[in-house]
Parts: sequence; C-alpha cells; structure tokens
Amino acid sequence: MRFMAQRKRFRDLSEQEILALAISSEEDDARIYRGYAENLRADYPASAKLFDGMAAEEDEHRARLIDLHTRRFGKTIPLIRREHVAGYYNRRPVWLVENLGLDRIREEAEAMERDAERFYLSAAARTSDAATRKLLGDLAAAEAGHQATAGELADAHLDAATRDDEDMAAHRQFVLTWVQPGLAGLMDGSVSTLAPIFATAFATQDTWTTFLVGVAASVGAGISMGFTEAASDDGELSGRGSPVKRGLASGVMTTLGGLGHALPYLIPEFWTATAIAFAIVFFELWAIAWIQNRYMDTPFFRAVFQVVLGGSLVLAAGILIGSG
Repeated sequence: MRFMAQRKRFRDLSEQEILALAISSEEDDARIYRGYAENLRADYPASAKLFDGMAAEEDEHRARLIDLHTRRFGKTIPLIRREHVAGYYNRRPVWLVENLGLDRIREEAEAMERDAERFYLSAAARTSDAATRKLLGDLAAAEAGHQATAGELADAHLDAATRDDEDMAAHRQFVLTWVQPGLAGLMDGSVSTLAPIFATAFATQDTWTTFLVGVAASVGAGISMGFTEAASDDGELSGRGSPVKRGLASGVMTTLGGLGHALPYLIPEFWTATAIAFAIVFFELWAIAWIQNRYMDTPFFRAVFQVVLGGSLVLAAGILIGSG
C-alpha cells in the first residue's frame, strides 16, 4: 500500500511527463520485441524477422516522440516509467512469455499493441486540456498504426506456408518437451502404482495404511521419473527441449497418476473407497488412451487395447497378491 501511495496518478502527470512516459514505453516495447526475436531466431526465423521489424517501428516512433519533446521541453527527458504511474498498463517479463510457445508470444505482441491504444484513447477521453488531449490522441493513433504495421510485417514475413511450418514445428516441440514425458509419467504413475496400492488394500483392508502406501509410491515414483527424465537427455542433440521442463512434466504427471487412485482411501469405509478407486483407474486409463490418440497419433482403439490391457493385468496382479 505504501508503494502504491508513492506512485503518481496518470491524471496528475504534466504534459512533459506524459511524453516522457510514452518515450520510455516505446523503448521498453522495442526491447521486448527484440527479446522475442532473439528467442525465436534459431527455430522460427520468419517470426524473428517479424519481431525485428516491429522493434524497428517502436524505435522510429520513439525517435519522433523524442524530437517532439526536444522542440517543446528541451533535451532533458524526465525519468518516468510504467511502474511509476498508478493504473498504467504493465508488460509481462519476456522470460515468462517465451516459455509458453510461439502462439503465446504472438498473442502477447498483439495484446501489447491493443493495451497501449486503449490506454491512450481512454486517457484522451478523460482529458479536458486541448494540448494534452491532442497528444494522447496522437499516441493512440500511433499505437493503432503499430497494429497495422504488424499486420503488414506478418504478411511480408509469414506467408501461409511459412506460418504452417512454424506452427507444426512449435507443436512438435510442445509434444517432445511436455506431452511425451508427461504421458510417460502419467502411464507410469497410473499403472505401476496399481499393484502396490491394491495389494495393500486387499491384504490389510485398512484404508489409512493403503492411503499412506499409495502416497509413498506415487511421490517416490514421481521423484524417480522426474530425475530420470531430466538426466537421460540434455535435449541438445535430440531436440527434445529443456531437461528441466521434461523432468518437471514427467515427475508431476507420475505423482498425479498414482495419487488419483490413492486419494479415495482417505474414505474410512473400505469397499466405498475401493469402488471409487476402481472408477478413477478406469478414467485414468481412458485419459491415457485419449492423450496417445490426440497428441501421439496412436489409433484410438489400439491405444485403448494397450493401456487397458496393461493396466488390467497390473491391477489383477495387485489384487491377487493382496488377497493371497
């Protein structure tokens, strides 16, 4: 609250400060676009050219704003940035967006231009001073021009075939980095924990003991799968992406796969908990089959046969061992 109180309100800014704020915003956006370009250059060169062009446009507008400031107020530009003004739009850090894929970066760039235009339009509508109103209107028009320029640059650098190629490459990278290790983890967590959980359940008919065994098996398998995935391939030669991301996907999904049919044993009544656990196992196996069909292009019925058959065999083994 103290930090918010120290920030200036937009309506309290002078015309010079508004112009300085616009200059710093243009500079920040140019840096963001260049960051996008560098992150995409190796895998998506056409999109990198798009963001290079958008950064150049931001530089051009910043230069025009600096010329205007020099004519009106002199060469000394006040230091005022987005974080100094209450209610001013913020930008997400480049590192946060870059990890979400090509489409997310494109969407973020479009949102950047829309946010700036809307802000300047609404600010102009609330301003009674004619000079300030004209300045804000000019900035809104400049941001609208940025959107038109972005469209022109996209047409120049991203024809339909190029965009399709980059989208396919992005989808393939998503599958290799997230889906494949996550699916392997989900299969391991869902199937491999069936035997110890249901063996314990039928051997003891104690729901709390079964729950503890299930949690231990799930967490242990998740840690093991996560470290194994991360350590098995650094992604440099295989192109499978960051080992940290793959290890995280594998470890988390392994744990969730096991916890799914362990959590029902928090219910004290044994047969109620077991019936719910059976139902969850059924949905887990069908979910695995669906993911295989959706992302790995495995024929659906073959995926169902493989997963359901394998899961049923492990489940039966656990029940037989526990009942014996």
